Amino acid sequence: MSPPNKTLIVIAGPTAIGKTAAAIEVAKHFNTVVVSADSRQFFREMSIGTAKPSADELAQVKHYFIDSHGVTEPFSVGDFEKQGLVLLDELFKTHDHVILAGGSGLYIKAICEGFDDLPTADPSIREKLNQKLEEKGIAHLQEKLKQADPVYYHEVDLGNPQRIIRALEVFESSGLPISSYRQATVNKRPFRIVKLALNMPRELLYKRINLRVDMMLQQGLLAEAESLLPYRHLNALNTVGYSEIFDYLDGNTTLDKAVEMIKQNTRRFAKRQLTWFRKDQSFIWLDAGTPGLVAKMVEAVESPLR
Repeated sequence: MSPPNKTLIVIAGPTAIGKTAAAIEVAKHFNTVVVSADSRQFFREMSIGTAKPSADELAQVKHYFIDSHGVTEPFSVGDFEKQGLVLLDELFKTHDHVILAGGSGLYIKAICEGFDDLPTADPSIREKLNQKLEEKGIAHLQEKLKQADPVYYHEVDLGNPQRIIRALEVFESSGLPISSYRQATVNKRPFRIVKLALNMPRELLYKRINLRVDMMLQQGLLAEAESLLPYRHLNALNTVGYSEIFDYLDGNTTLDKAVEMIKQNTRRFAKRQLTWFRKDQSFIWLDAGTPGLVAKMVEAVESPLR
């Protein structure tokens, strides 16, 4: 196992805040690599809609868990925890610091703390829930979750049917809410963890989000979504940026309206991300627009009090 003088530097925050650029600069300072904790950037086929680092950014610093899986390969947060810890064990043999950067709170939690083992559900339960999703829509499942597990209902990304179905699956197969499985003692990791989170005034963040969506369109989001139509039933594509374009391709809305919905849903998603990270008292918050941001991040990592 990695000796305790090794440090995992978590760089988190809402979408479009500038995590990728900051992570690359901090990685350069510590002469290290970046492990991505973005639940959609694993998939090779999804690039524009997931705002993956550019080829130039990837060339500056080695990244892991980007384009690591095909969209049809099942890859859960549990798989990420297992594979991520094995990878970190390897990386810490040659690096004193490793960066874990991304906006997927659950995936960061998996690496830093781990989870209790969740029960395996009978596939017929999932099938039934997927059928309900198709027939009655996501609002119906959200309501079921609210009744079954109000604690998790207020934590989960309500726009993500995969997470909602998984929680209902656990409840229906075990009779216990998924939140009750999350009460375990935190698994002690064999490395030091410093958690940094980026934020900025909301109106600036929203401006950045809107601009990013416009850029995605220019880069070819429409064509990317079209190429992914055969996989639209997969959970990875049941997400912001793709489902709105599928709506347009189905003829249910105009392109302008679809783009407006992507912006609106991304802003909502950023709000949920901030809520998630704020619940974790161990994060050190930094203003992403502050001059000398990287120096402040390095200082937070090197502070003997941390």
